[in-house]
Amino acid sequence: MILLYILITLATFLFMEGVTWFTHKYIMHGFLWVLHEDHHHPRKGQVFQKNDSFFFIFATPSILLFYFGFHPTLNYLFFIGLGIMLYGMAYFLVHDVFIHQRFNWLNGVEHAYFKGLRRAHGSHHTGGKCFGMLLVPWHYIKEAKENSLLVE
Repeated sequence: MILLYILITLATFLFMEGVTWFTHKYIMHGFLWVLHEDHHHPRKGQVFQKNDSFFFIFATPSILLFYFGFHPTLNYLFFIGLGIMLYGMAYFLVHDVFIHQRFNWLNGVEHAYFKGLRRAHGSHHTGGKCFGMLLVPWHYIKEAKENSLLVE
């Protein structure tokens, strides 16, 4: 049973990349652009953005799944909620901390995947089509590797 719960959590985490892509492309850049726009055009000194409200939008199903996955007894819903929460934590660390450096934590990361991830997201902000978060088109990683070889 434990293995099944681990697989449910992992599958949910992976599924969330697709949910993120879909939500970012069709909802954030669609009818909820009013909440997402300030992320693309931040003001200097702005601590919070309207875009941060998506944290609550994504946290709500996770919290509900935790509740219904624990009452009356522990069940699979809890582990779906856990997968969503873990993806949210990864998203926060990758997007807000690493890419946009809203916190001064992960500045010295030099791995080609992470450099490619930053480039892919940067291209999104300049009109590119990268709407996901953790799955990076290979050409961004390859470009980051080639650029780091030129520097050495």
